[in-house]
Amino acid sequence: MMYPKIPLAQNLLEICREKGLKHIVISPGSRNAPLTIGFTNQIDFTCYSIADERCAAFFALGMAQQLKEPVAVVCTSGSALLNYYPAVAEAFYSQIPLVVISADRPQSKIDIGDGQTIRQENVFANHSLYNANLTEEASEENDLKIQKALFIATSKKGPVHINIPFEEPLYETVDELTQSPIVFFNKLEQSEFLLDNAFKTQWHEASKKLVLVGELRPNSVEQRYIDSLAKDESVVVLTEKTSNLHHPTFIDRIDTLITPFDDNDFQLLQPEILLTFGGMVVSKRIKAFLRKYKPQAHWHVDELRAYDTYGALTAHFTTSINTFFNQLLNTENKTISTYFPTIDLIWKHRKVMHQQYISHIPFTDFKVFDFLSRHLPTQIQLQVSNSSAIRYLQLVDFDSDTEVFCNRGTSGIDGSTSTAIGAAIHHDYPTYFITGDISFFYDSNALWNNYIPKNFKIILINNGGGGIFRILPGHKETETFNTFFETSHELTAEHLAKMYQLSYFSAKDEESLFTIWSTFELEKHPSILEIFTPEKLNNKILLDYFKNLK
Repeated sequence: MMYPKIPLAQNLLEICREKGLKHIVISPGSRNAPLTIGFTNQIDFTCYSIADERCAAFFALGMAQQLKEPVAVVCTSGSALLNYYPAVAEAFYSQIPLVVISADRPQSKIDIGDGQTIRQENVFANHSLYNANLTEEASEENDLKIQKALFIATSKKGPVHINIPFEEPLYETVDELTQSPIVFFNKLEQSEFLLDNAFKTQWHEASKKLVLVGELRPNSVEQRYIDSLAKDESVVVLTEKTSNLHHPTFIDRIDTLITPFDDNDFQLLQPEILLTFGGMVVSKRIKAFLRKYKPQAHWHVDELRAYDTYGALTAHFTTSINTFFNQLLNTENKTISTYFPTIDLIWKHRKVMHQQYISHIPFTDFKVFDFLSRHLPTQIQLQVSNSSAIRYLQLVDFDSDTEVFCNRGTSGIDGSTSTAIGAAIHHDYPTYFITGDISFFYDSNALWNNYIPKNFKIILINNGGGGIFRILPGHKETETFNTFFETSHELTAEHLAKMYQLSYFSAKDEESLFTIWSTFELEKHPSILEIFTPEKLNNKILLDYFKNLK
């Protein structure tokens, strides 16, 4: 077996192996040669080569998202490291364990004019959970820092950074290890959670309880607790597609429900207790509502963090949602209330109005999402890009067997395609990725990837620009708007697909979409379906939708 000769590199590799780090995404470079030689020549590691560092980091993030365990990204020194930052920030806010391992020059070579040297230590300080700045020589102190980084990534669910300086020569190897790192055994301290009876009393006495569920992994909540919430008429449950939580009584299209509300309606919905769990929430309207019509109490359940999103946080329960519900919902006593029946009546009316409107609109972005809601296979992993794509998705119905994921930590368009490909590698079901044109072309290097599964399919909705800006306040049909806000373009993915050897399909209206759909679905090769929609009609159809819901 081949190992790098440098002792510090040997120690890092052995510690990673001992701590169970399995997947390593490497971007080609020279300063990281000792790490590349080590990781790629040990059977305990599965290595991936992704040239573009930004894509590499999001690719690793997608894998970690599905594996629920740390995945490492390894790069050379200098500006390469900075390209990891968007994915590091996403991992930080989405609570995904990402291990950044950067090769560096020795400290004596920094700020003396050498090429590809920057100040790498603590470069992610604002968005990393721990920064292990190693010294050049192998030592017990370095071993401890490496292990602390790996432990924190796992236990605190987020990104960590290990910066490791190497001096030349970089490519020398040995057949046997010459180092034996000191391995520590970290133990996660867990305290028993006990819900105070005062909270139980407050819950059961409240007649208006709103449960708002953010981004959540599928099957996170036990069915008995879902059923208990659904039976309680003092409880209204609002979910989103990324909540992956389903019940016939839960309202999963928040904006469809509340956008037409007036002040009286908002007062009807205003809760006494707001209970939240899961990650980030997509709907801007629900945030605006809760910030204005504040609950008397806001409880958030999360083992690690709680954000005061609505300016009303009163309690953070640091436990799992199932443990929390086990203590909160342990009685059959239900509060007499008209809260759910009142909101449910409005919701049923909204669904009727939705169907009436959607059946008559012309071919636009909204019509495409309606088509997808009815034609996508059920048992799939659905990855979605940010901006318009994830917001349109909230307005249509999807099968409960569809698992939905989106980079909602920072809500950026960068890296969505790369994340989707990384996630597809470690998922049993086929992966469909819905994206807008700006997000897709921005991350087109994601297709420079030798690991795209055969059952990976991209649905690219191309409306010729950043259509979401047309529905925001301040839209005016000017050259400045079209060029600098919407970014109007005439790009298509056809030649990209050819360059990266993906099958390519296209549709420009409902008839051609329906005709090509079955061929696209049955394609046994990674493929792109590009759907062209009218640039200037989409915003009118969407805005008229909310007006017609009333």
